[in-house]
Amino acid sequence: MRNAYIASRYPAVSHTFIQREIAGLRDQGATIDTFAIRRAQPDEVLSRADEAEARATYALLPVRITHLLRAHLRALVRHPRGYKATLREALRLAPAGARGALWQVFYFGESVLLWDRCRRRGAAHVHAHFANVASDVALLATFLGREAGEGPRSWSLTMHGSTEFYDVPGYRLAEKARTAAFVACVSDFTRSQMMLFLEEEHWPKLALVRCGVDPERFAPGAVASDPAAHDGGDDGGPVRVLAVGRLVGGKGFALLIDAVHALVARGRDVALTVVGDGPSREHLHAQAARLGLGDRVEWVGALGQDEIRAAYARADLFCLPSFAEGVPVVLMEAMAMEVPVVATRIAGIPELIKDGASGLLVTPARADELADAIGRLVDDPALRARLGAGGRKAVLDGYDGARWTAALRGMLETATGHST
Repeated sequence: MRNAYIASRYPAVSHTFIQREIAGLRDQGATIDTFAIRRAQPDEVLSRADEAEARATYALLPVRITHLLRAHLRALVRHPRGYKATLREALRLAPAGARGALWQVFYFGESVLLWDRCRRRGAAHVHAHFANVASDVALLATFLGREAGEGPRSWSLTMHGSTEFYDVPGYRLAEKARTAAFVACVSDFTRSQMMLFLEEEHWPKLALVRCGVDPERFAPGAVASDPAAHDGGDDGGPVRVLAVGRLVGGKGFALLIDAVHALVARGRDVALTVVGDGPSREHLHAQAARLGLGDRVEWVGALGQDEIRAAYARADLFCLPSFAEGVPVVLMEAMAMEVPVVATRIAGIPELIKDGASGLLVTPARADELADAIGRLVDDPALRARLGAGGRKAVLDGYDGARWTAALRGMLETATGHST
């Protein structure tokens, strides 16, 4: 089985779950060629595994003009009707206006290059993550493959949500779902949202394929931690709260800083560690300084997978106060390592976390509820231990990565078999 995977940028520190999925498929016997719309930047390649994947991944952009021209010349000479039909299809899918048509011409250009590279490597099927430009290019490349009778002829998509649902005309979710061999939905919530846009006759191709983690790699005691890390307030040490994610508004980190400030004002001894980077960095730093939390907030920056487990091992609890998510893998990682978690009650998160059993859930955009939930864990080490154990059990029961990779492999095998 030979497939191609494409993402808007790969590998990327915020999309390590794609890299793990590909590694799992390869471990199970699949051959996966990786493509990216744009080349990963140096600050996104943070581990040895990232470096290896970056070297092995073909980036369509920046354009290598000789590759692009040769691919288009081969397609036009070998399959003139298919080439022209694919261009017409790209324009048909364009949003109204000249700008939309221009972008579709760009996607057409990239799709022919993807088609040519897959054809030469023998990849019969293309799988894309997220309903963004990568899925547009995959759709057109496989349209050309079917018209030409060679190259990749089918494609599929993993839908995460929930940001894809906010710009429905731009993402053309229904069109993509209709043409895809299947749509892997990471949660029941995601699957239900796709049903909103799609005719019932296509619902059977919406498959639940959860993201997951390796519960042996992410296990309590899997890495050595700082001996002083888990004092949890005993002997004068602060309770350590960890947050991991891109520093963007949607992650809700500004509310988390407000919650920590409120807890300190109530006399709780807490310290916050933030792992990640992004455009909100300066704003968040300024907020923490303005609230007098300079010595209580540690800004670590982005970490690769070689280092992230040590951050979990040092934490007493984990918090992700997002406004929009699919089902965050960082929550699964923390739970697998028996770190008790606090998260917002949005999208697919309640499918992972059962409030009071495997973590605590709070209303989104409520810094007061966030402070109350963190405060409960700060004050109650026994509750932290119980929720930590419950969190690991939830991951073992429903989010073991190998199980879901096997399910995805079966779908890819079926799609690849039908396309050859």
